[in-house]
Amino acid sequence: MPHTDFDAIVVGSGPNGLAAAITLQRAGLSVLLVEAKSTLGGGMRTAELTLPGFHHDICSAIHPMALASPFFKSLPLQNHGLEFVHAPIAAAHPFDNGTSAVLTRHLEETAALLGSDETTYKTLIKPLKQQWDTLIPAILGPLRFPEKPIELAQFGLSALQPATWLAKKFKTPSAQALWSGMAAHSILPLEQPTTSAIGLVLMTAAHLGGWPIPKGGSQQIANSLGDYFEALGGKVERNFQVTSLSQLPSSKAVLFDITPRQLLQIAGHTFSSIYRWQLEKYRYGMGVFKVDWALDGPVPFTSRDARLAGTLHLGNTIQEITASERATWKGEHPEKPFVLLAQQSLFDTTRAPEGKHTLWGYCHVPNGSTKDMTEAIENQIERFAPGFRERILAKNTFHTAQLEEYNANYIGGDINGGAVTFDQLFTRPALRWSPYRTSTKGLYLCSASTPPGGGVHGMSGYHAAKQVLKDIFNLTTPQ
Repeated sequence: MPHTDFDAIVVGSGPNGLAAAITLQRAGLSVLLVEAKSTLGGGMRTAELTLPGFHHDICSAIHPMALASPFFKSLPLQNHGLEFVHAPIAAAHPFDNGTSAVLTRHLEETAALLGSDETTYKTLIKPLKQQWDTLIPAILGPLRFPEKPIELAQFGLSALQPATWLAKKFKTPSAQALWSGMAAHSILPLEQPTTSAIGLVLMTAAHLGGWPIPKGGSQQIANSLGDYFEALGGKVERNFQVTSLSQLPSSKAVLFDITPRQLLQIAGHTFSSIYRWQLEKYRYGMGVFKVDWALDGPVPFTSRDARLAGTLHLGNTIQEITASERATWKGEHPEKPFVLLAQQSLFDTTRAPEGKHTLWGYCHVPNGSTKDMTEAIENQIERFAPGFRERILAKNTFHTAQLEEYNANYIGGDINGGAVTFDQLFTRPALRWSPYRTSTKGLYLCSASTPPGGGVHGMSGYHAAKQVLKDIFNLTTPQ
C-alpha cells in the first residue's frame, strides 16, 4: 500500500466513533479522531445549561448498556477517571394513586414486587439474564447466523413481538405499565413489531450491571474514552467540521460516526447509484423535546419509590402510554405525553450546589417538531409530584431543530440515528452483507445508524472497526 498520513480516520466522537478509534488503535494502527466541537462526546456531554454550578447532561443521562456492553467491559475506563454510582431503584413508574411499579438491580426483588406477576416476570427475564453472555453478541451486533441459534430463537420469539402483545402475559395493570415504559424506549408505537426487544434488554441489563449514573455527568464517559484512546497513542483533532472528503488527511480507511443524510452530503458522489438510493430512502424516527431544570430541592414525588429512583417513566397506564406514542408517530402532540425523567443529583452530589438539584427530562414529538412541550411535560410531573413547579429555579429547553443544531446526528430530533422499525432493525442503513461498508472502498459507517442502533454501548463502532481490520488490514480482533 502507498504511504498515508494515517492508517484510519474516524469522523465524529460519539460513543461509536470513540469505540471504533480505540478498537483500531488497540490493533496497532495509527488513528486520527476528528470532532467538530471543542469537546469529545457526541451525545455524552454535560454543561451548565441553567445556572452556575448546575451540571446537566445534554443528551444521554442514565446508561443501562454501559456496564452490559462487551466492548465497554473490555476497557480499563476506571483507570481514566470514570466512576459510576447507582440509585437504590433503577427505574420507577408512578401511578395516580401514589404508588409505583419499580425495576431494581435484583431480579428476584423486582419480580416479588410485581405480586401476582412474579412468576411471569421471572419466566420472561431470568433466562435472558442467565444466557446474556451467549445472546449479547447477536443482540448487539449485525445480522449473522448465531453461535447459539436455539437460545437466540427463544429470545426472538418474545423480542420481535409488539410490546402490546407481550404485555398480555402480565395480569396486573402495574406490571403492564412498567413493561410499557421500558418498551417505549424504542421510540415507536408499541403496536409495532420489535418494540419488545428494547424492553427486554433494558430490564435484563438492570439485573446484570444496573442502570448506572456516571459521576460528574455523561461527559465523563467521553473524557475517559478519549483519554484512553490518546494513552494508546491515538491522535485527536477538535473543532474540525468535516463537510468534504478533501478536508481529510490521507488514510487507508475512513469511518463516519454520522447518519446517512450527512454521509450522503460528504461522500455521496462516490457511492454507487443503488447504495445512494438506499441511503436516501432511510427513515428517521420520532424526535424528542428536552427540558433541564435547576431545582431548589428534590422532586416531591408522592411515591416514596419514585423519590429513590434514578429514572422515572411518567405515563400511568399502558393504555395512556400506547395512545401517546401512537399519536406522536402520527404527527400529533398528546396532551399527556409519555415523559422520561432522570434525577442524577440525588445520587451524585457533584451535579448541583449543596441542597439544590437538577432534573433531566424529555418526551417524544413528531420528527422536526418545534412545538414547545414544556407545559405538557411539567403537567405530567406535577401530576405525580404536586408542588414540583414551586421548586423550579431555572430551566432550559431544546426542541428538535435545536437538538439537531447541537448534534447533527439528531436528524429532526431523532436520538436513535434512525427509526428502529422491523425493516431497519438489522439492515440499517441499507440491505448489505456488511451494514458498515459503504459502496466505496475504504469508506465505512460506524454510527447508531448501523446495528445494533442507538444507546451508549459502542458496539456499532466496534463492529465497524472489526470490518475495517478484516477488509483493509487482514487483521482480526477478539470477539
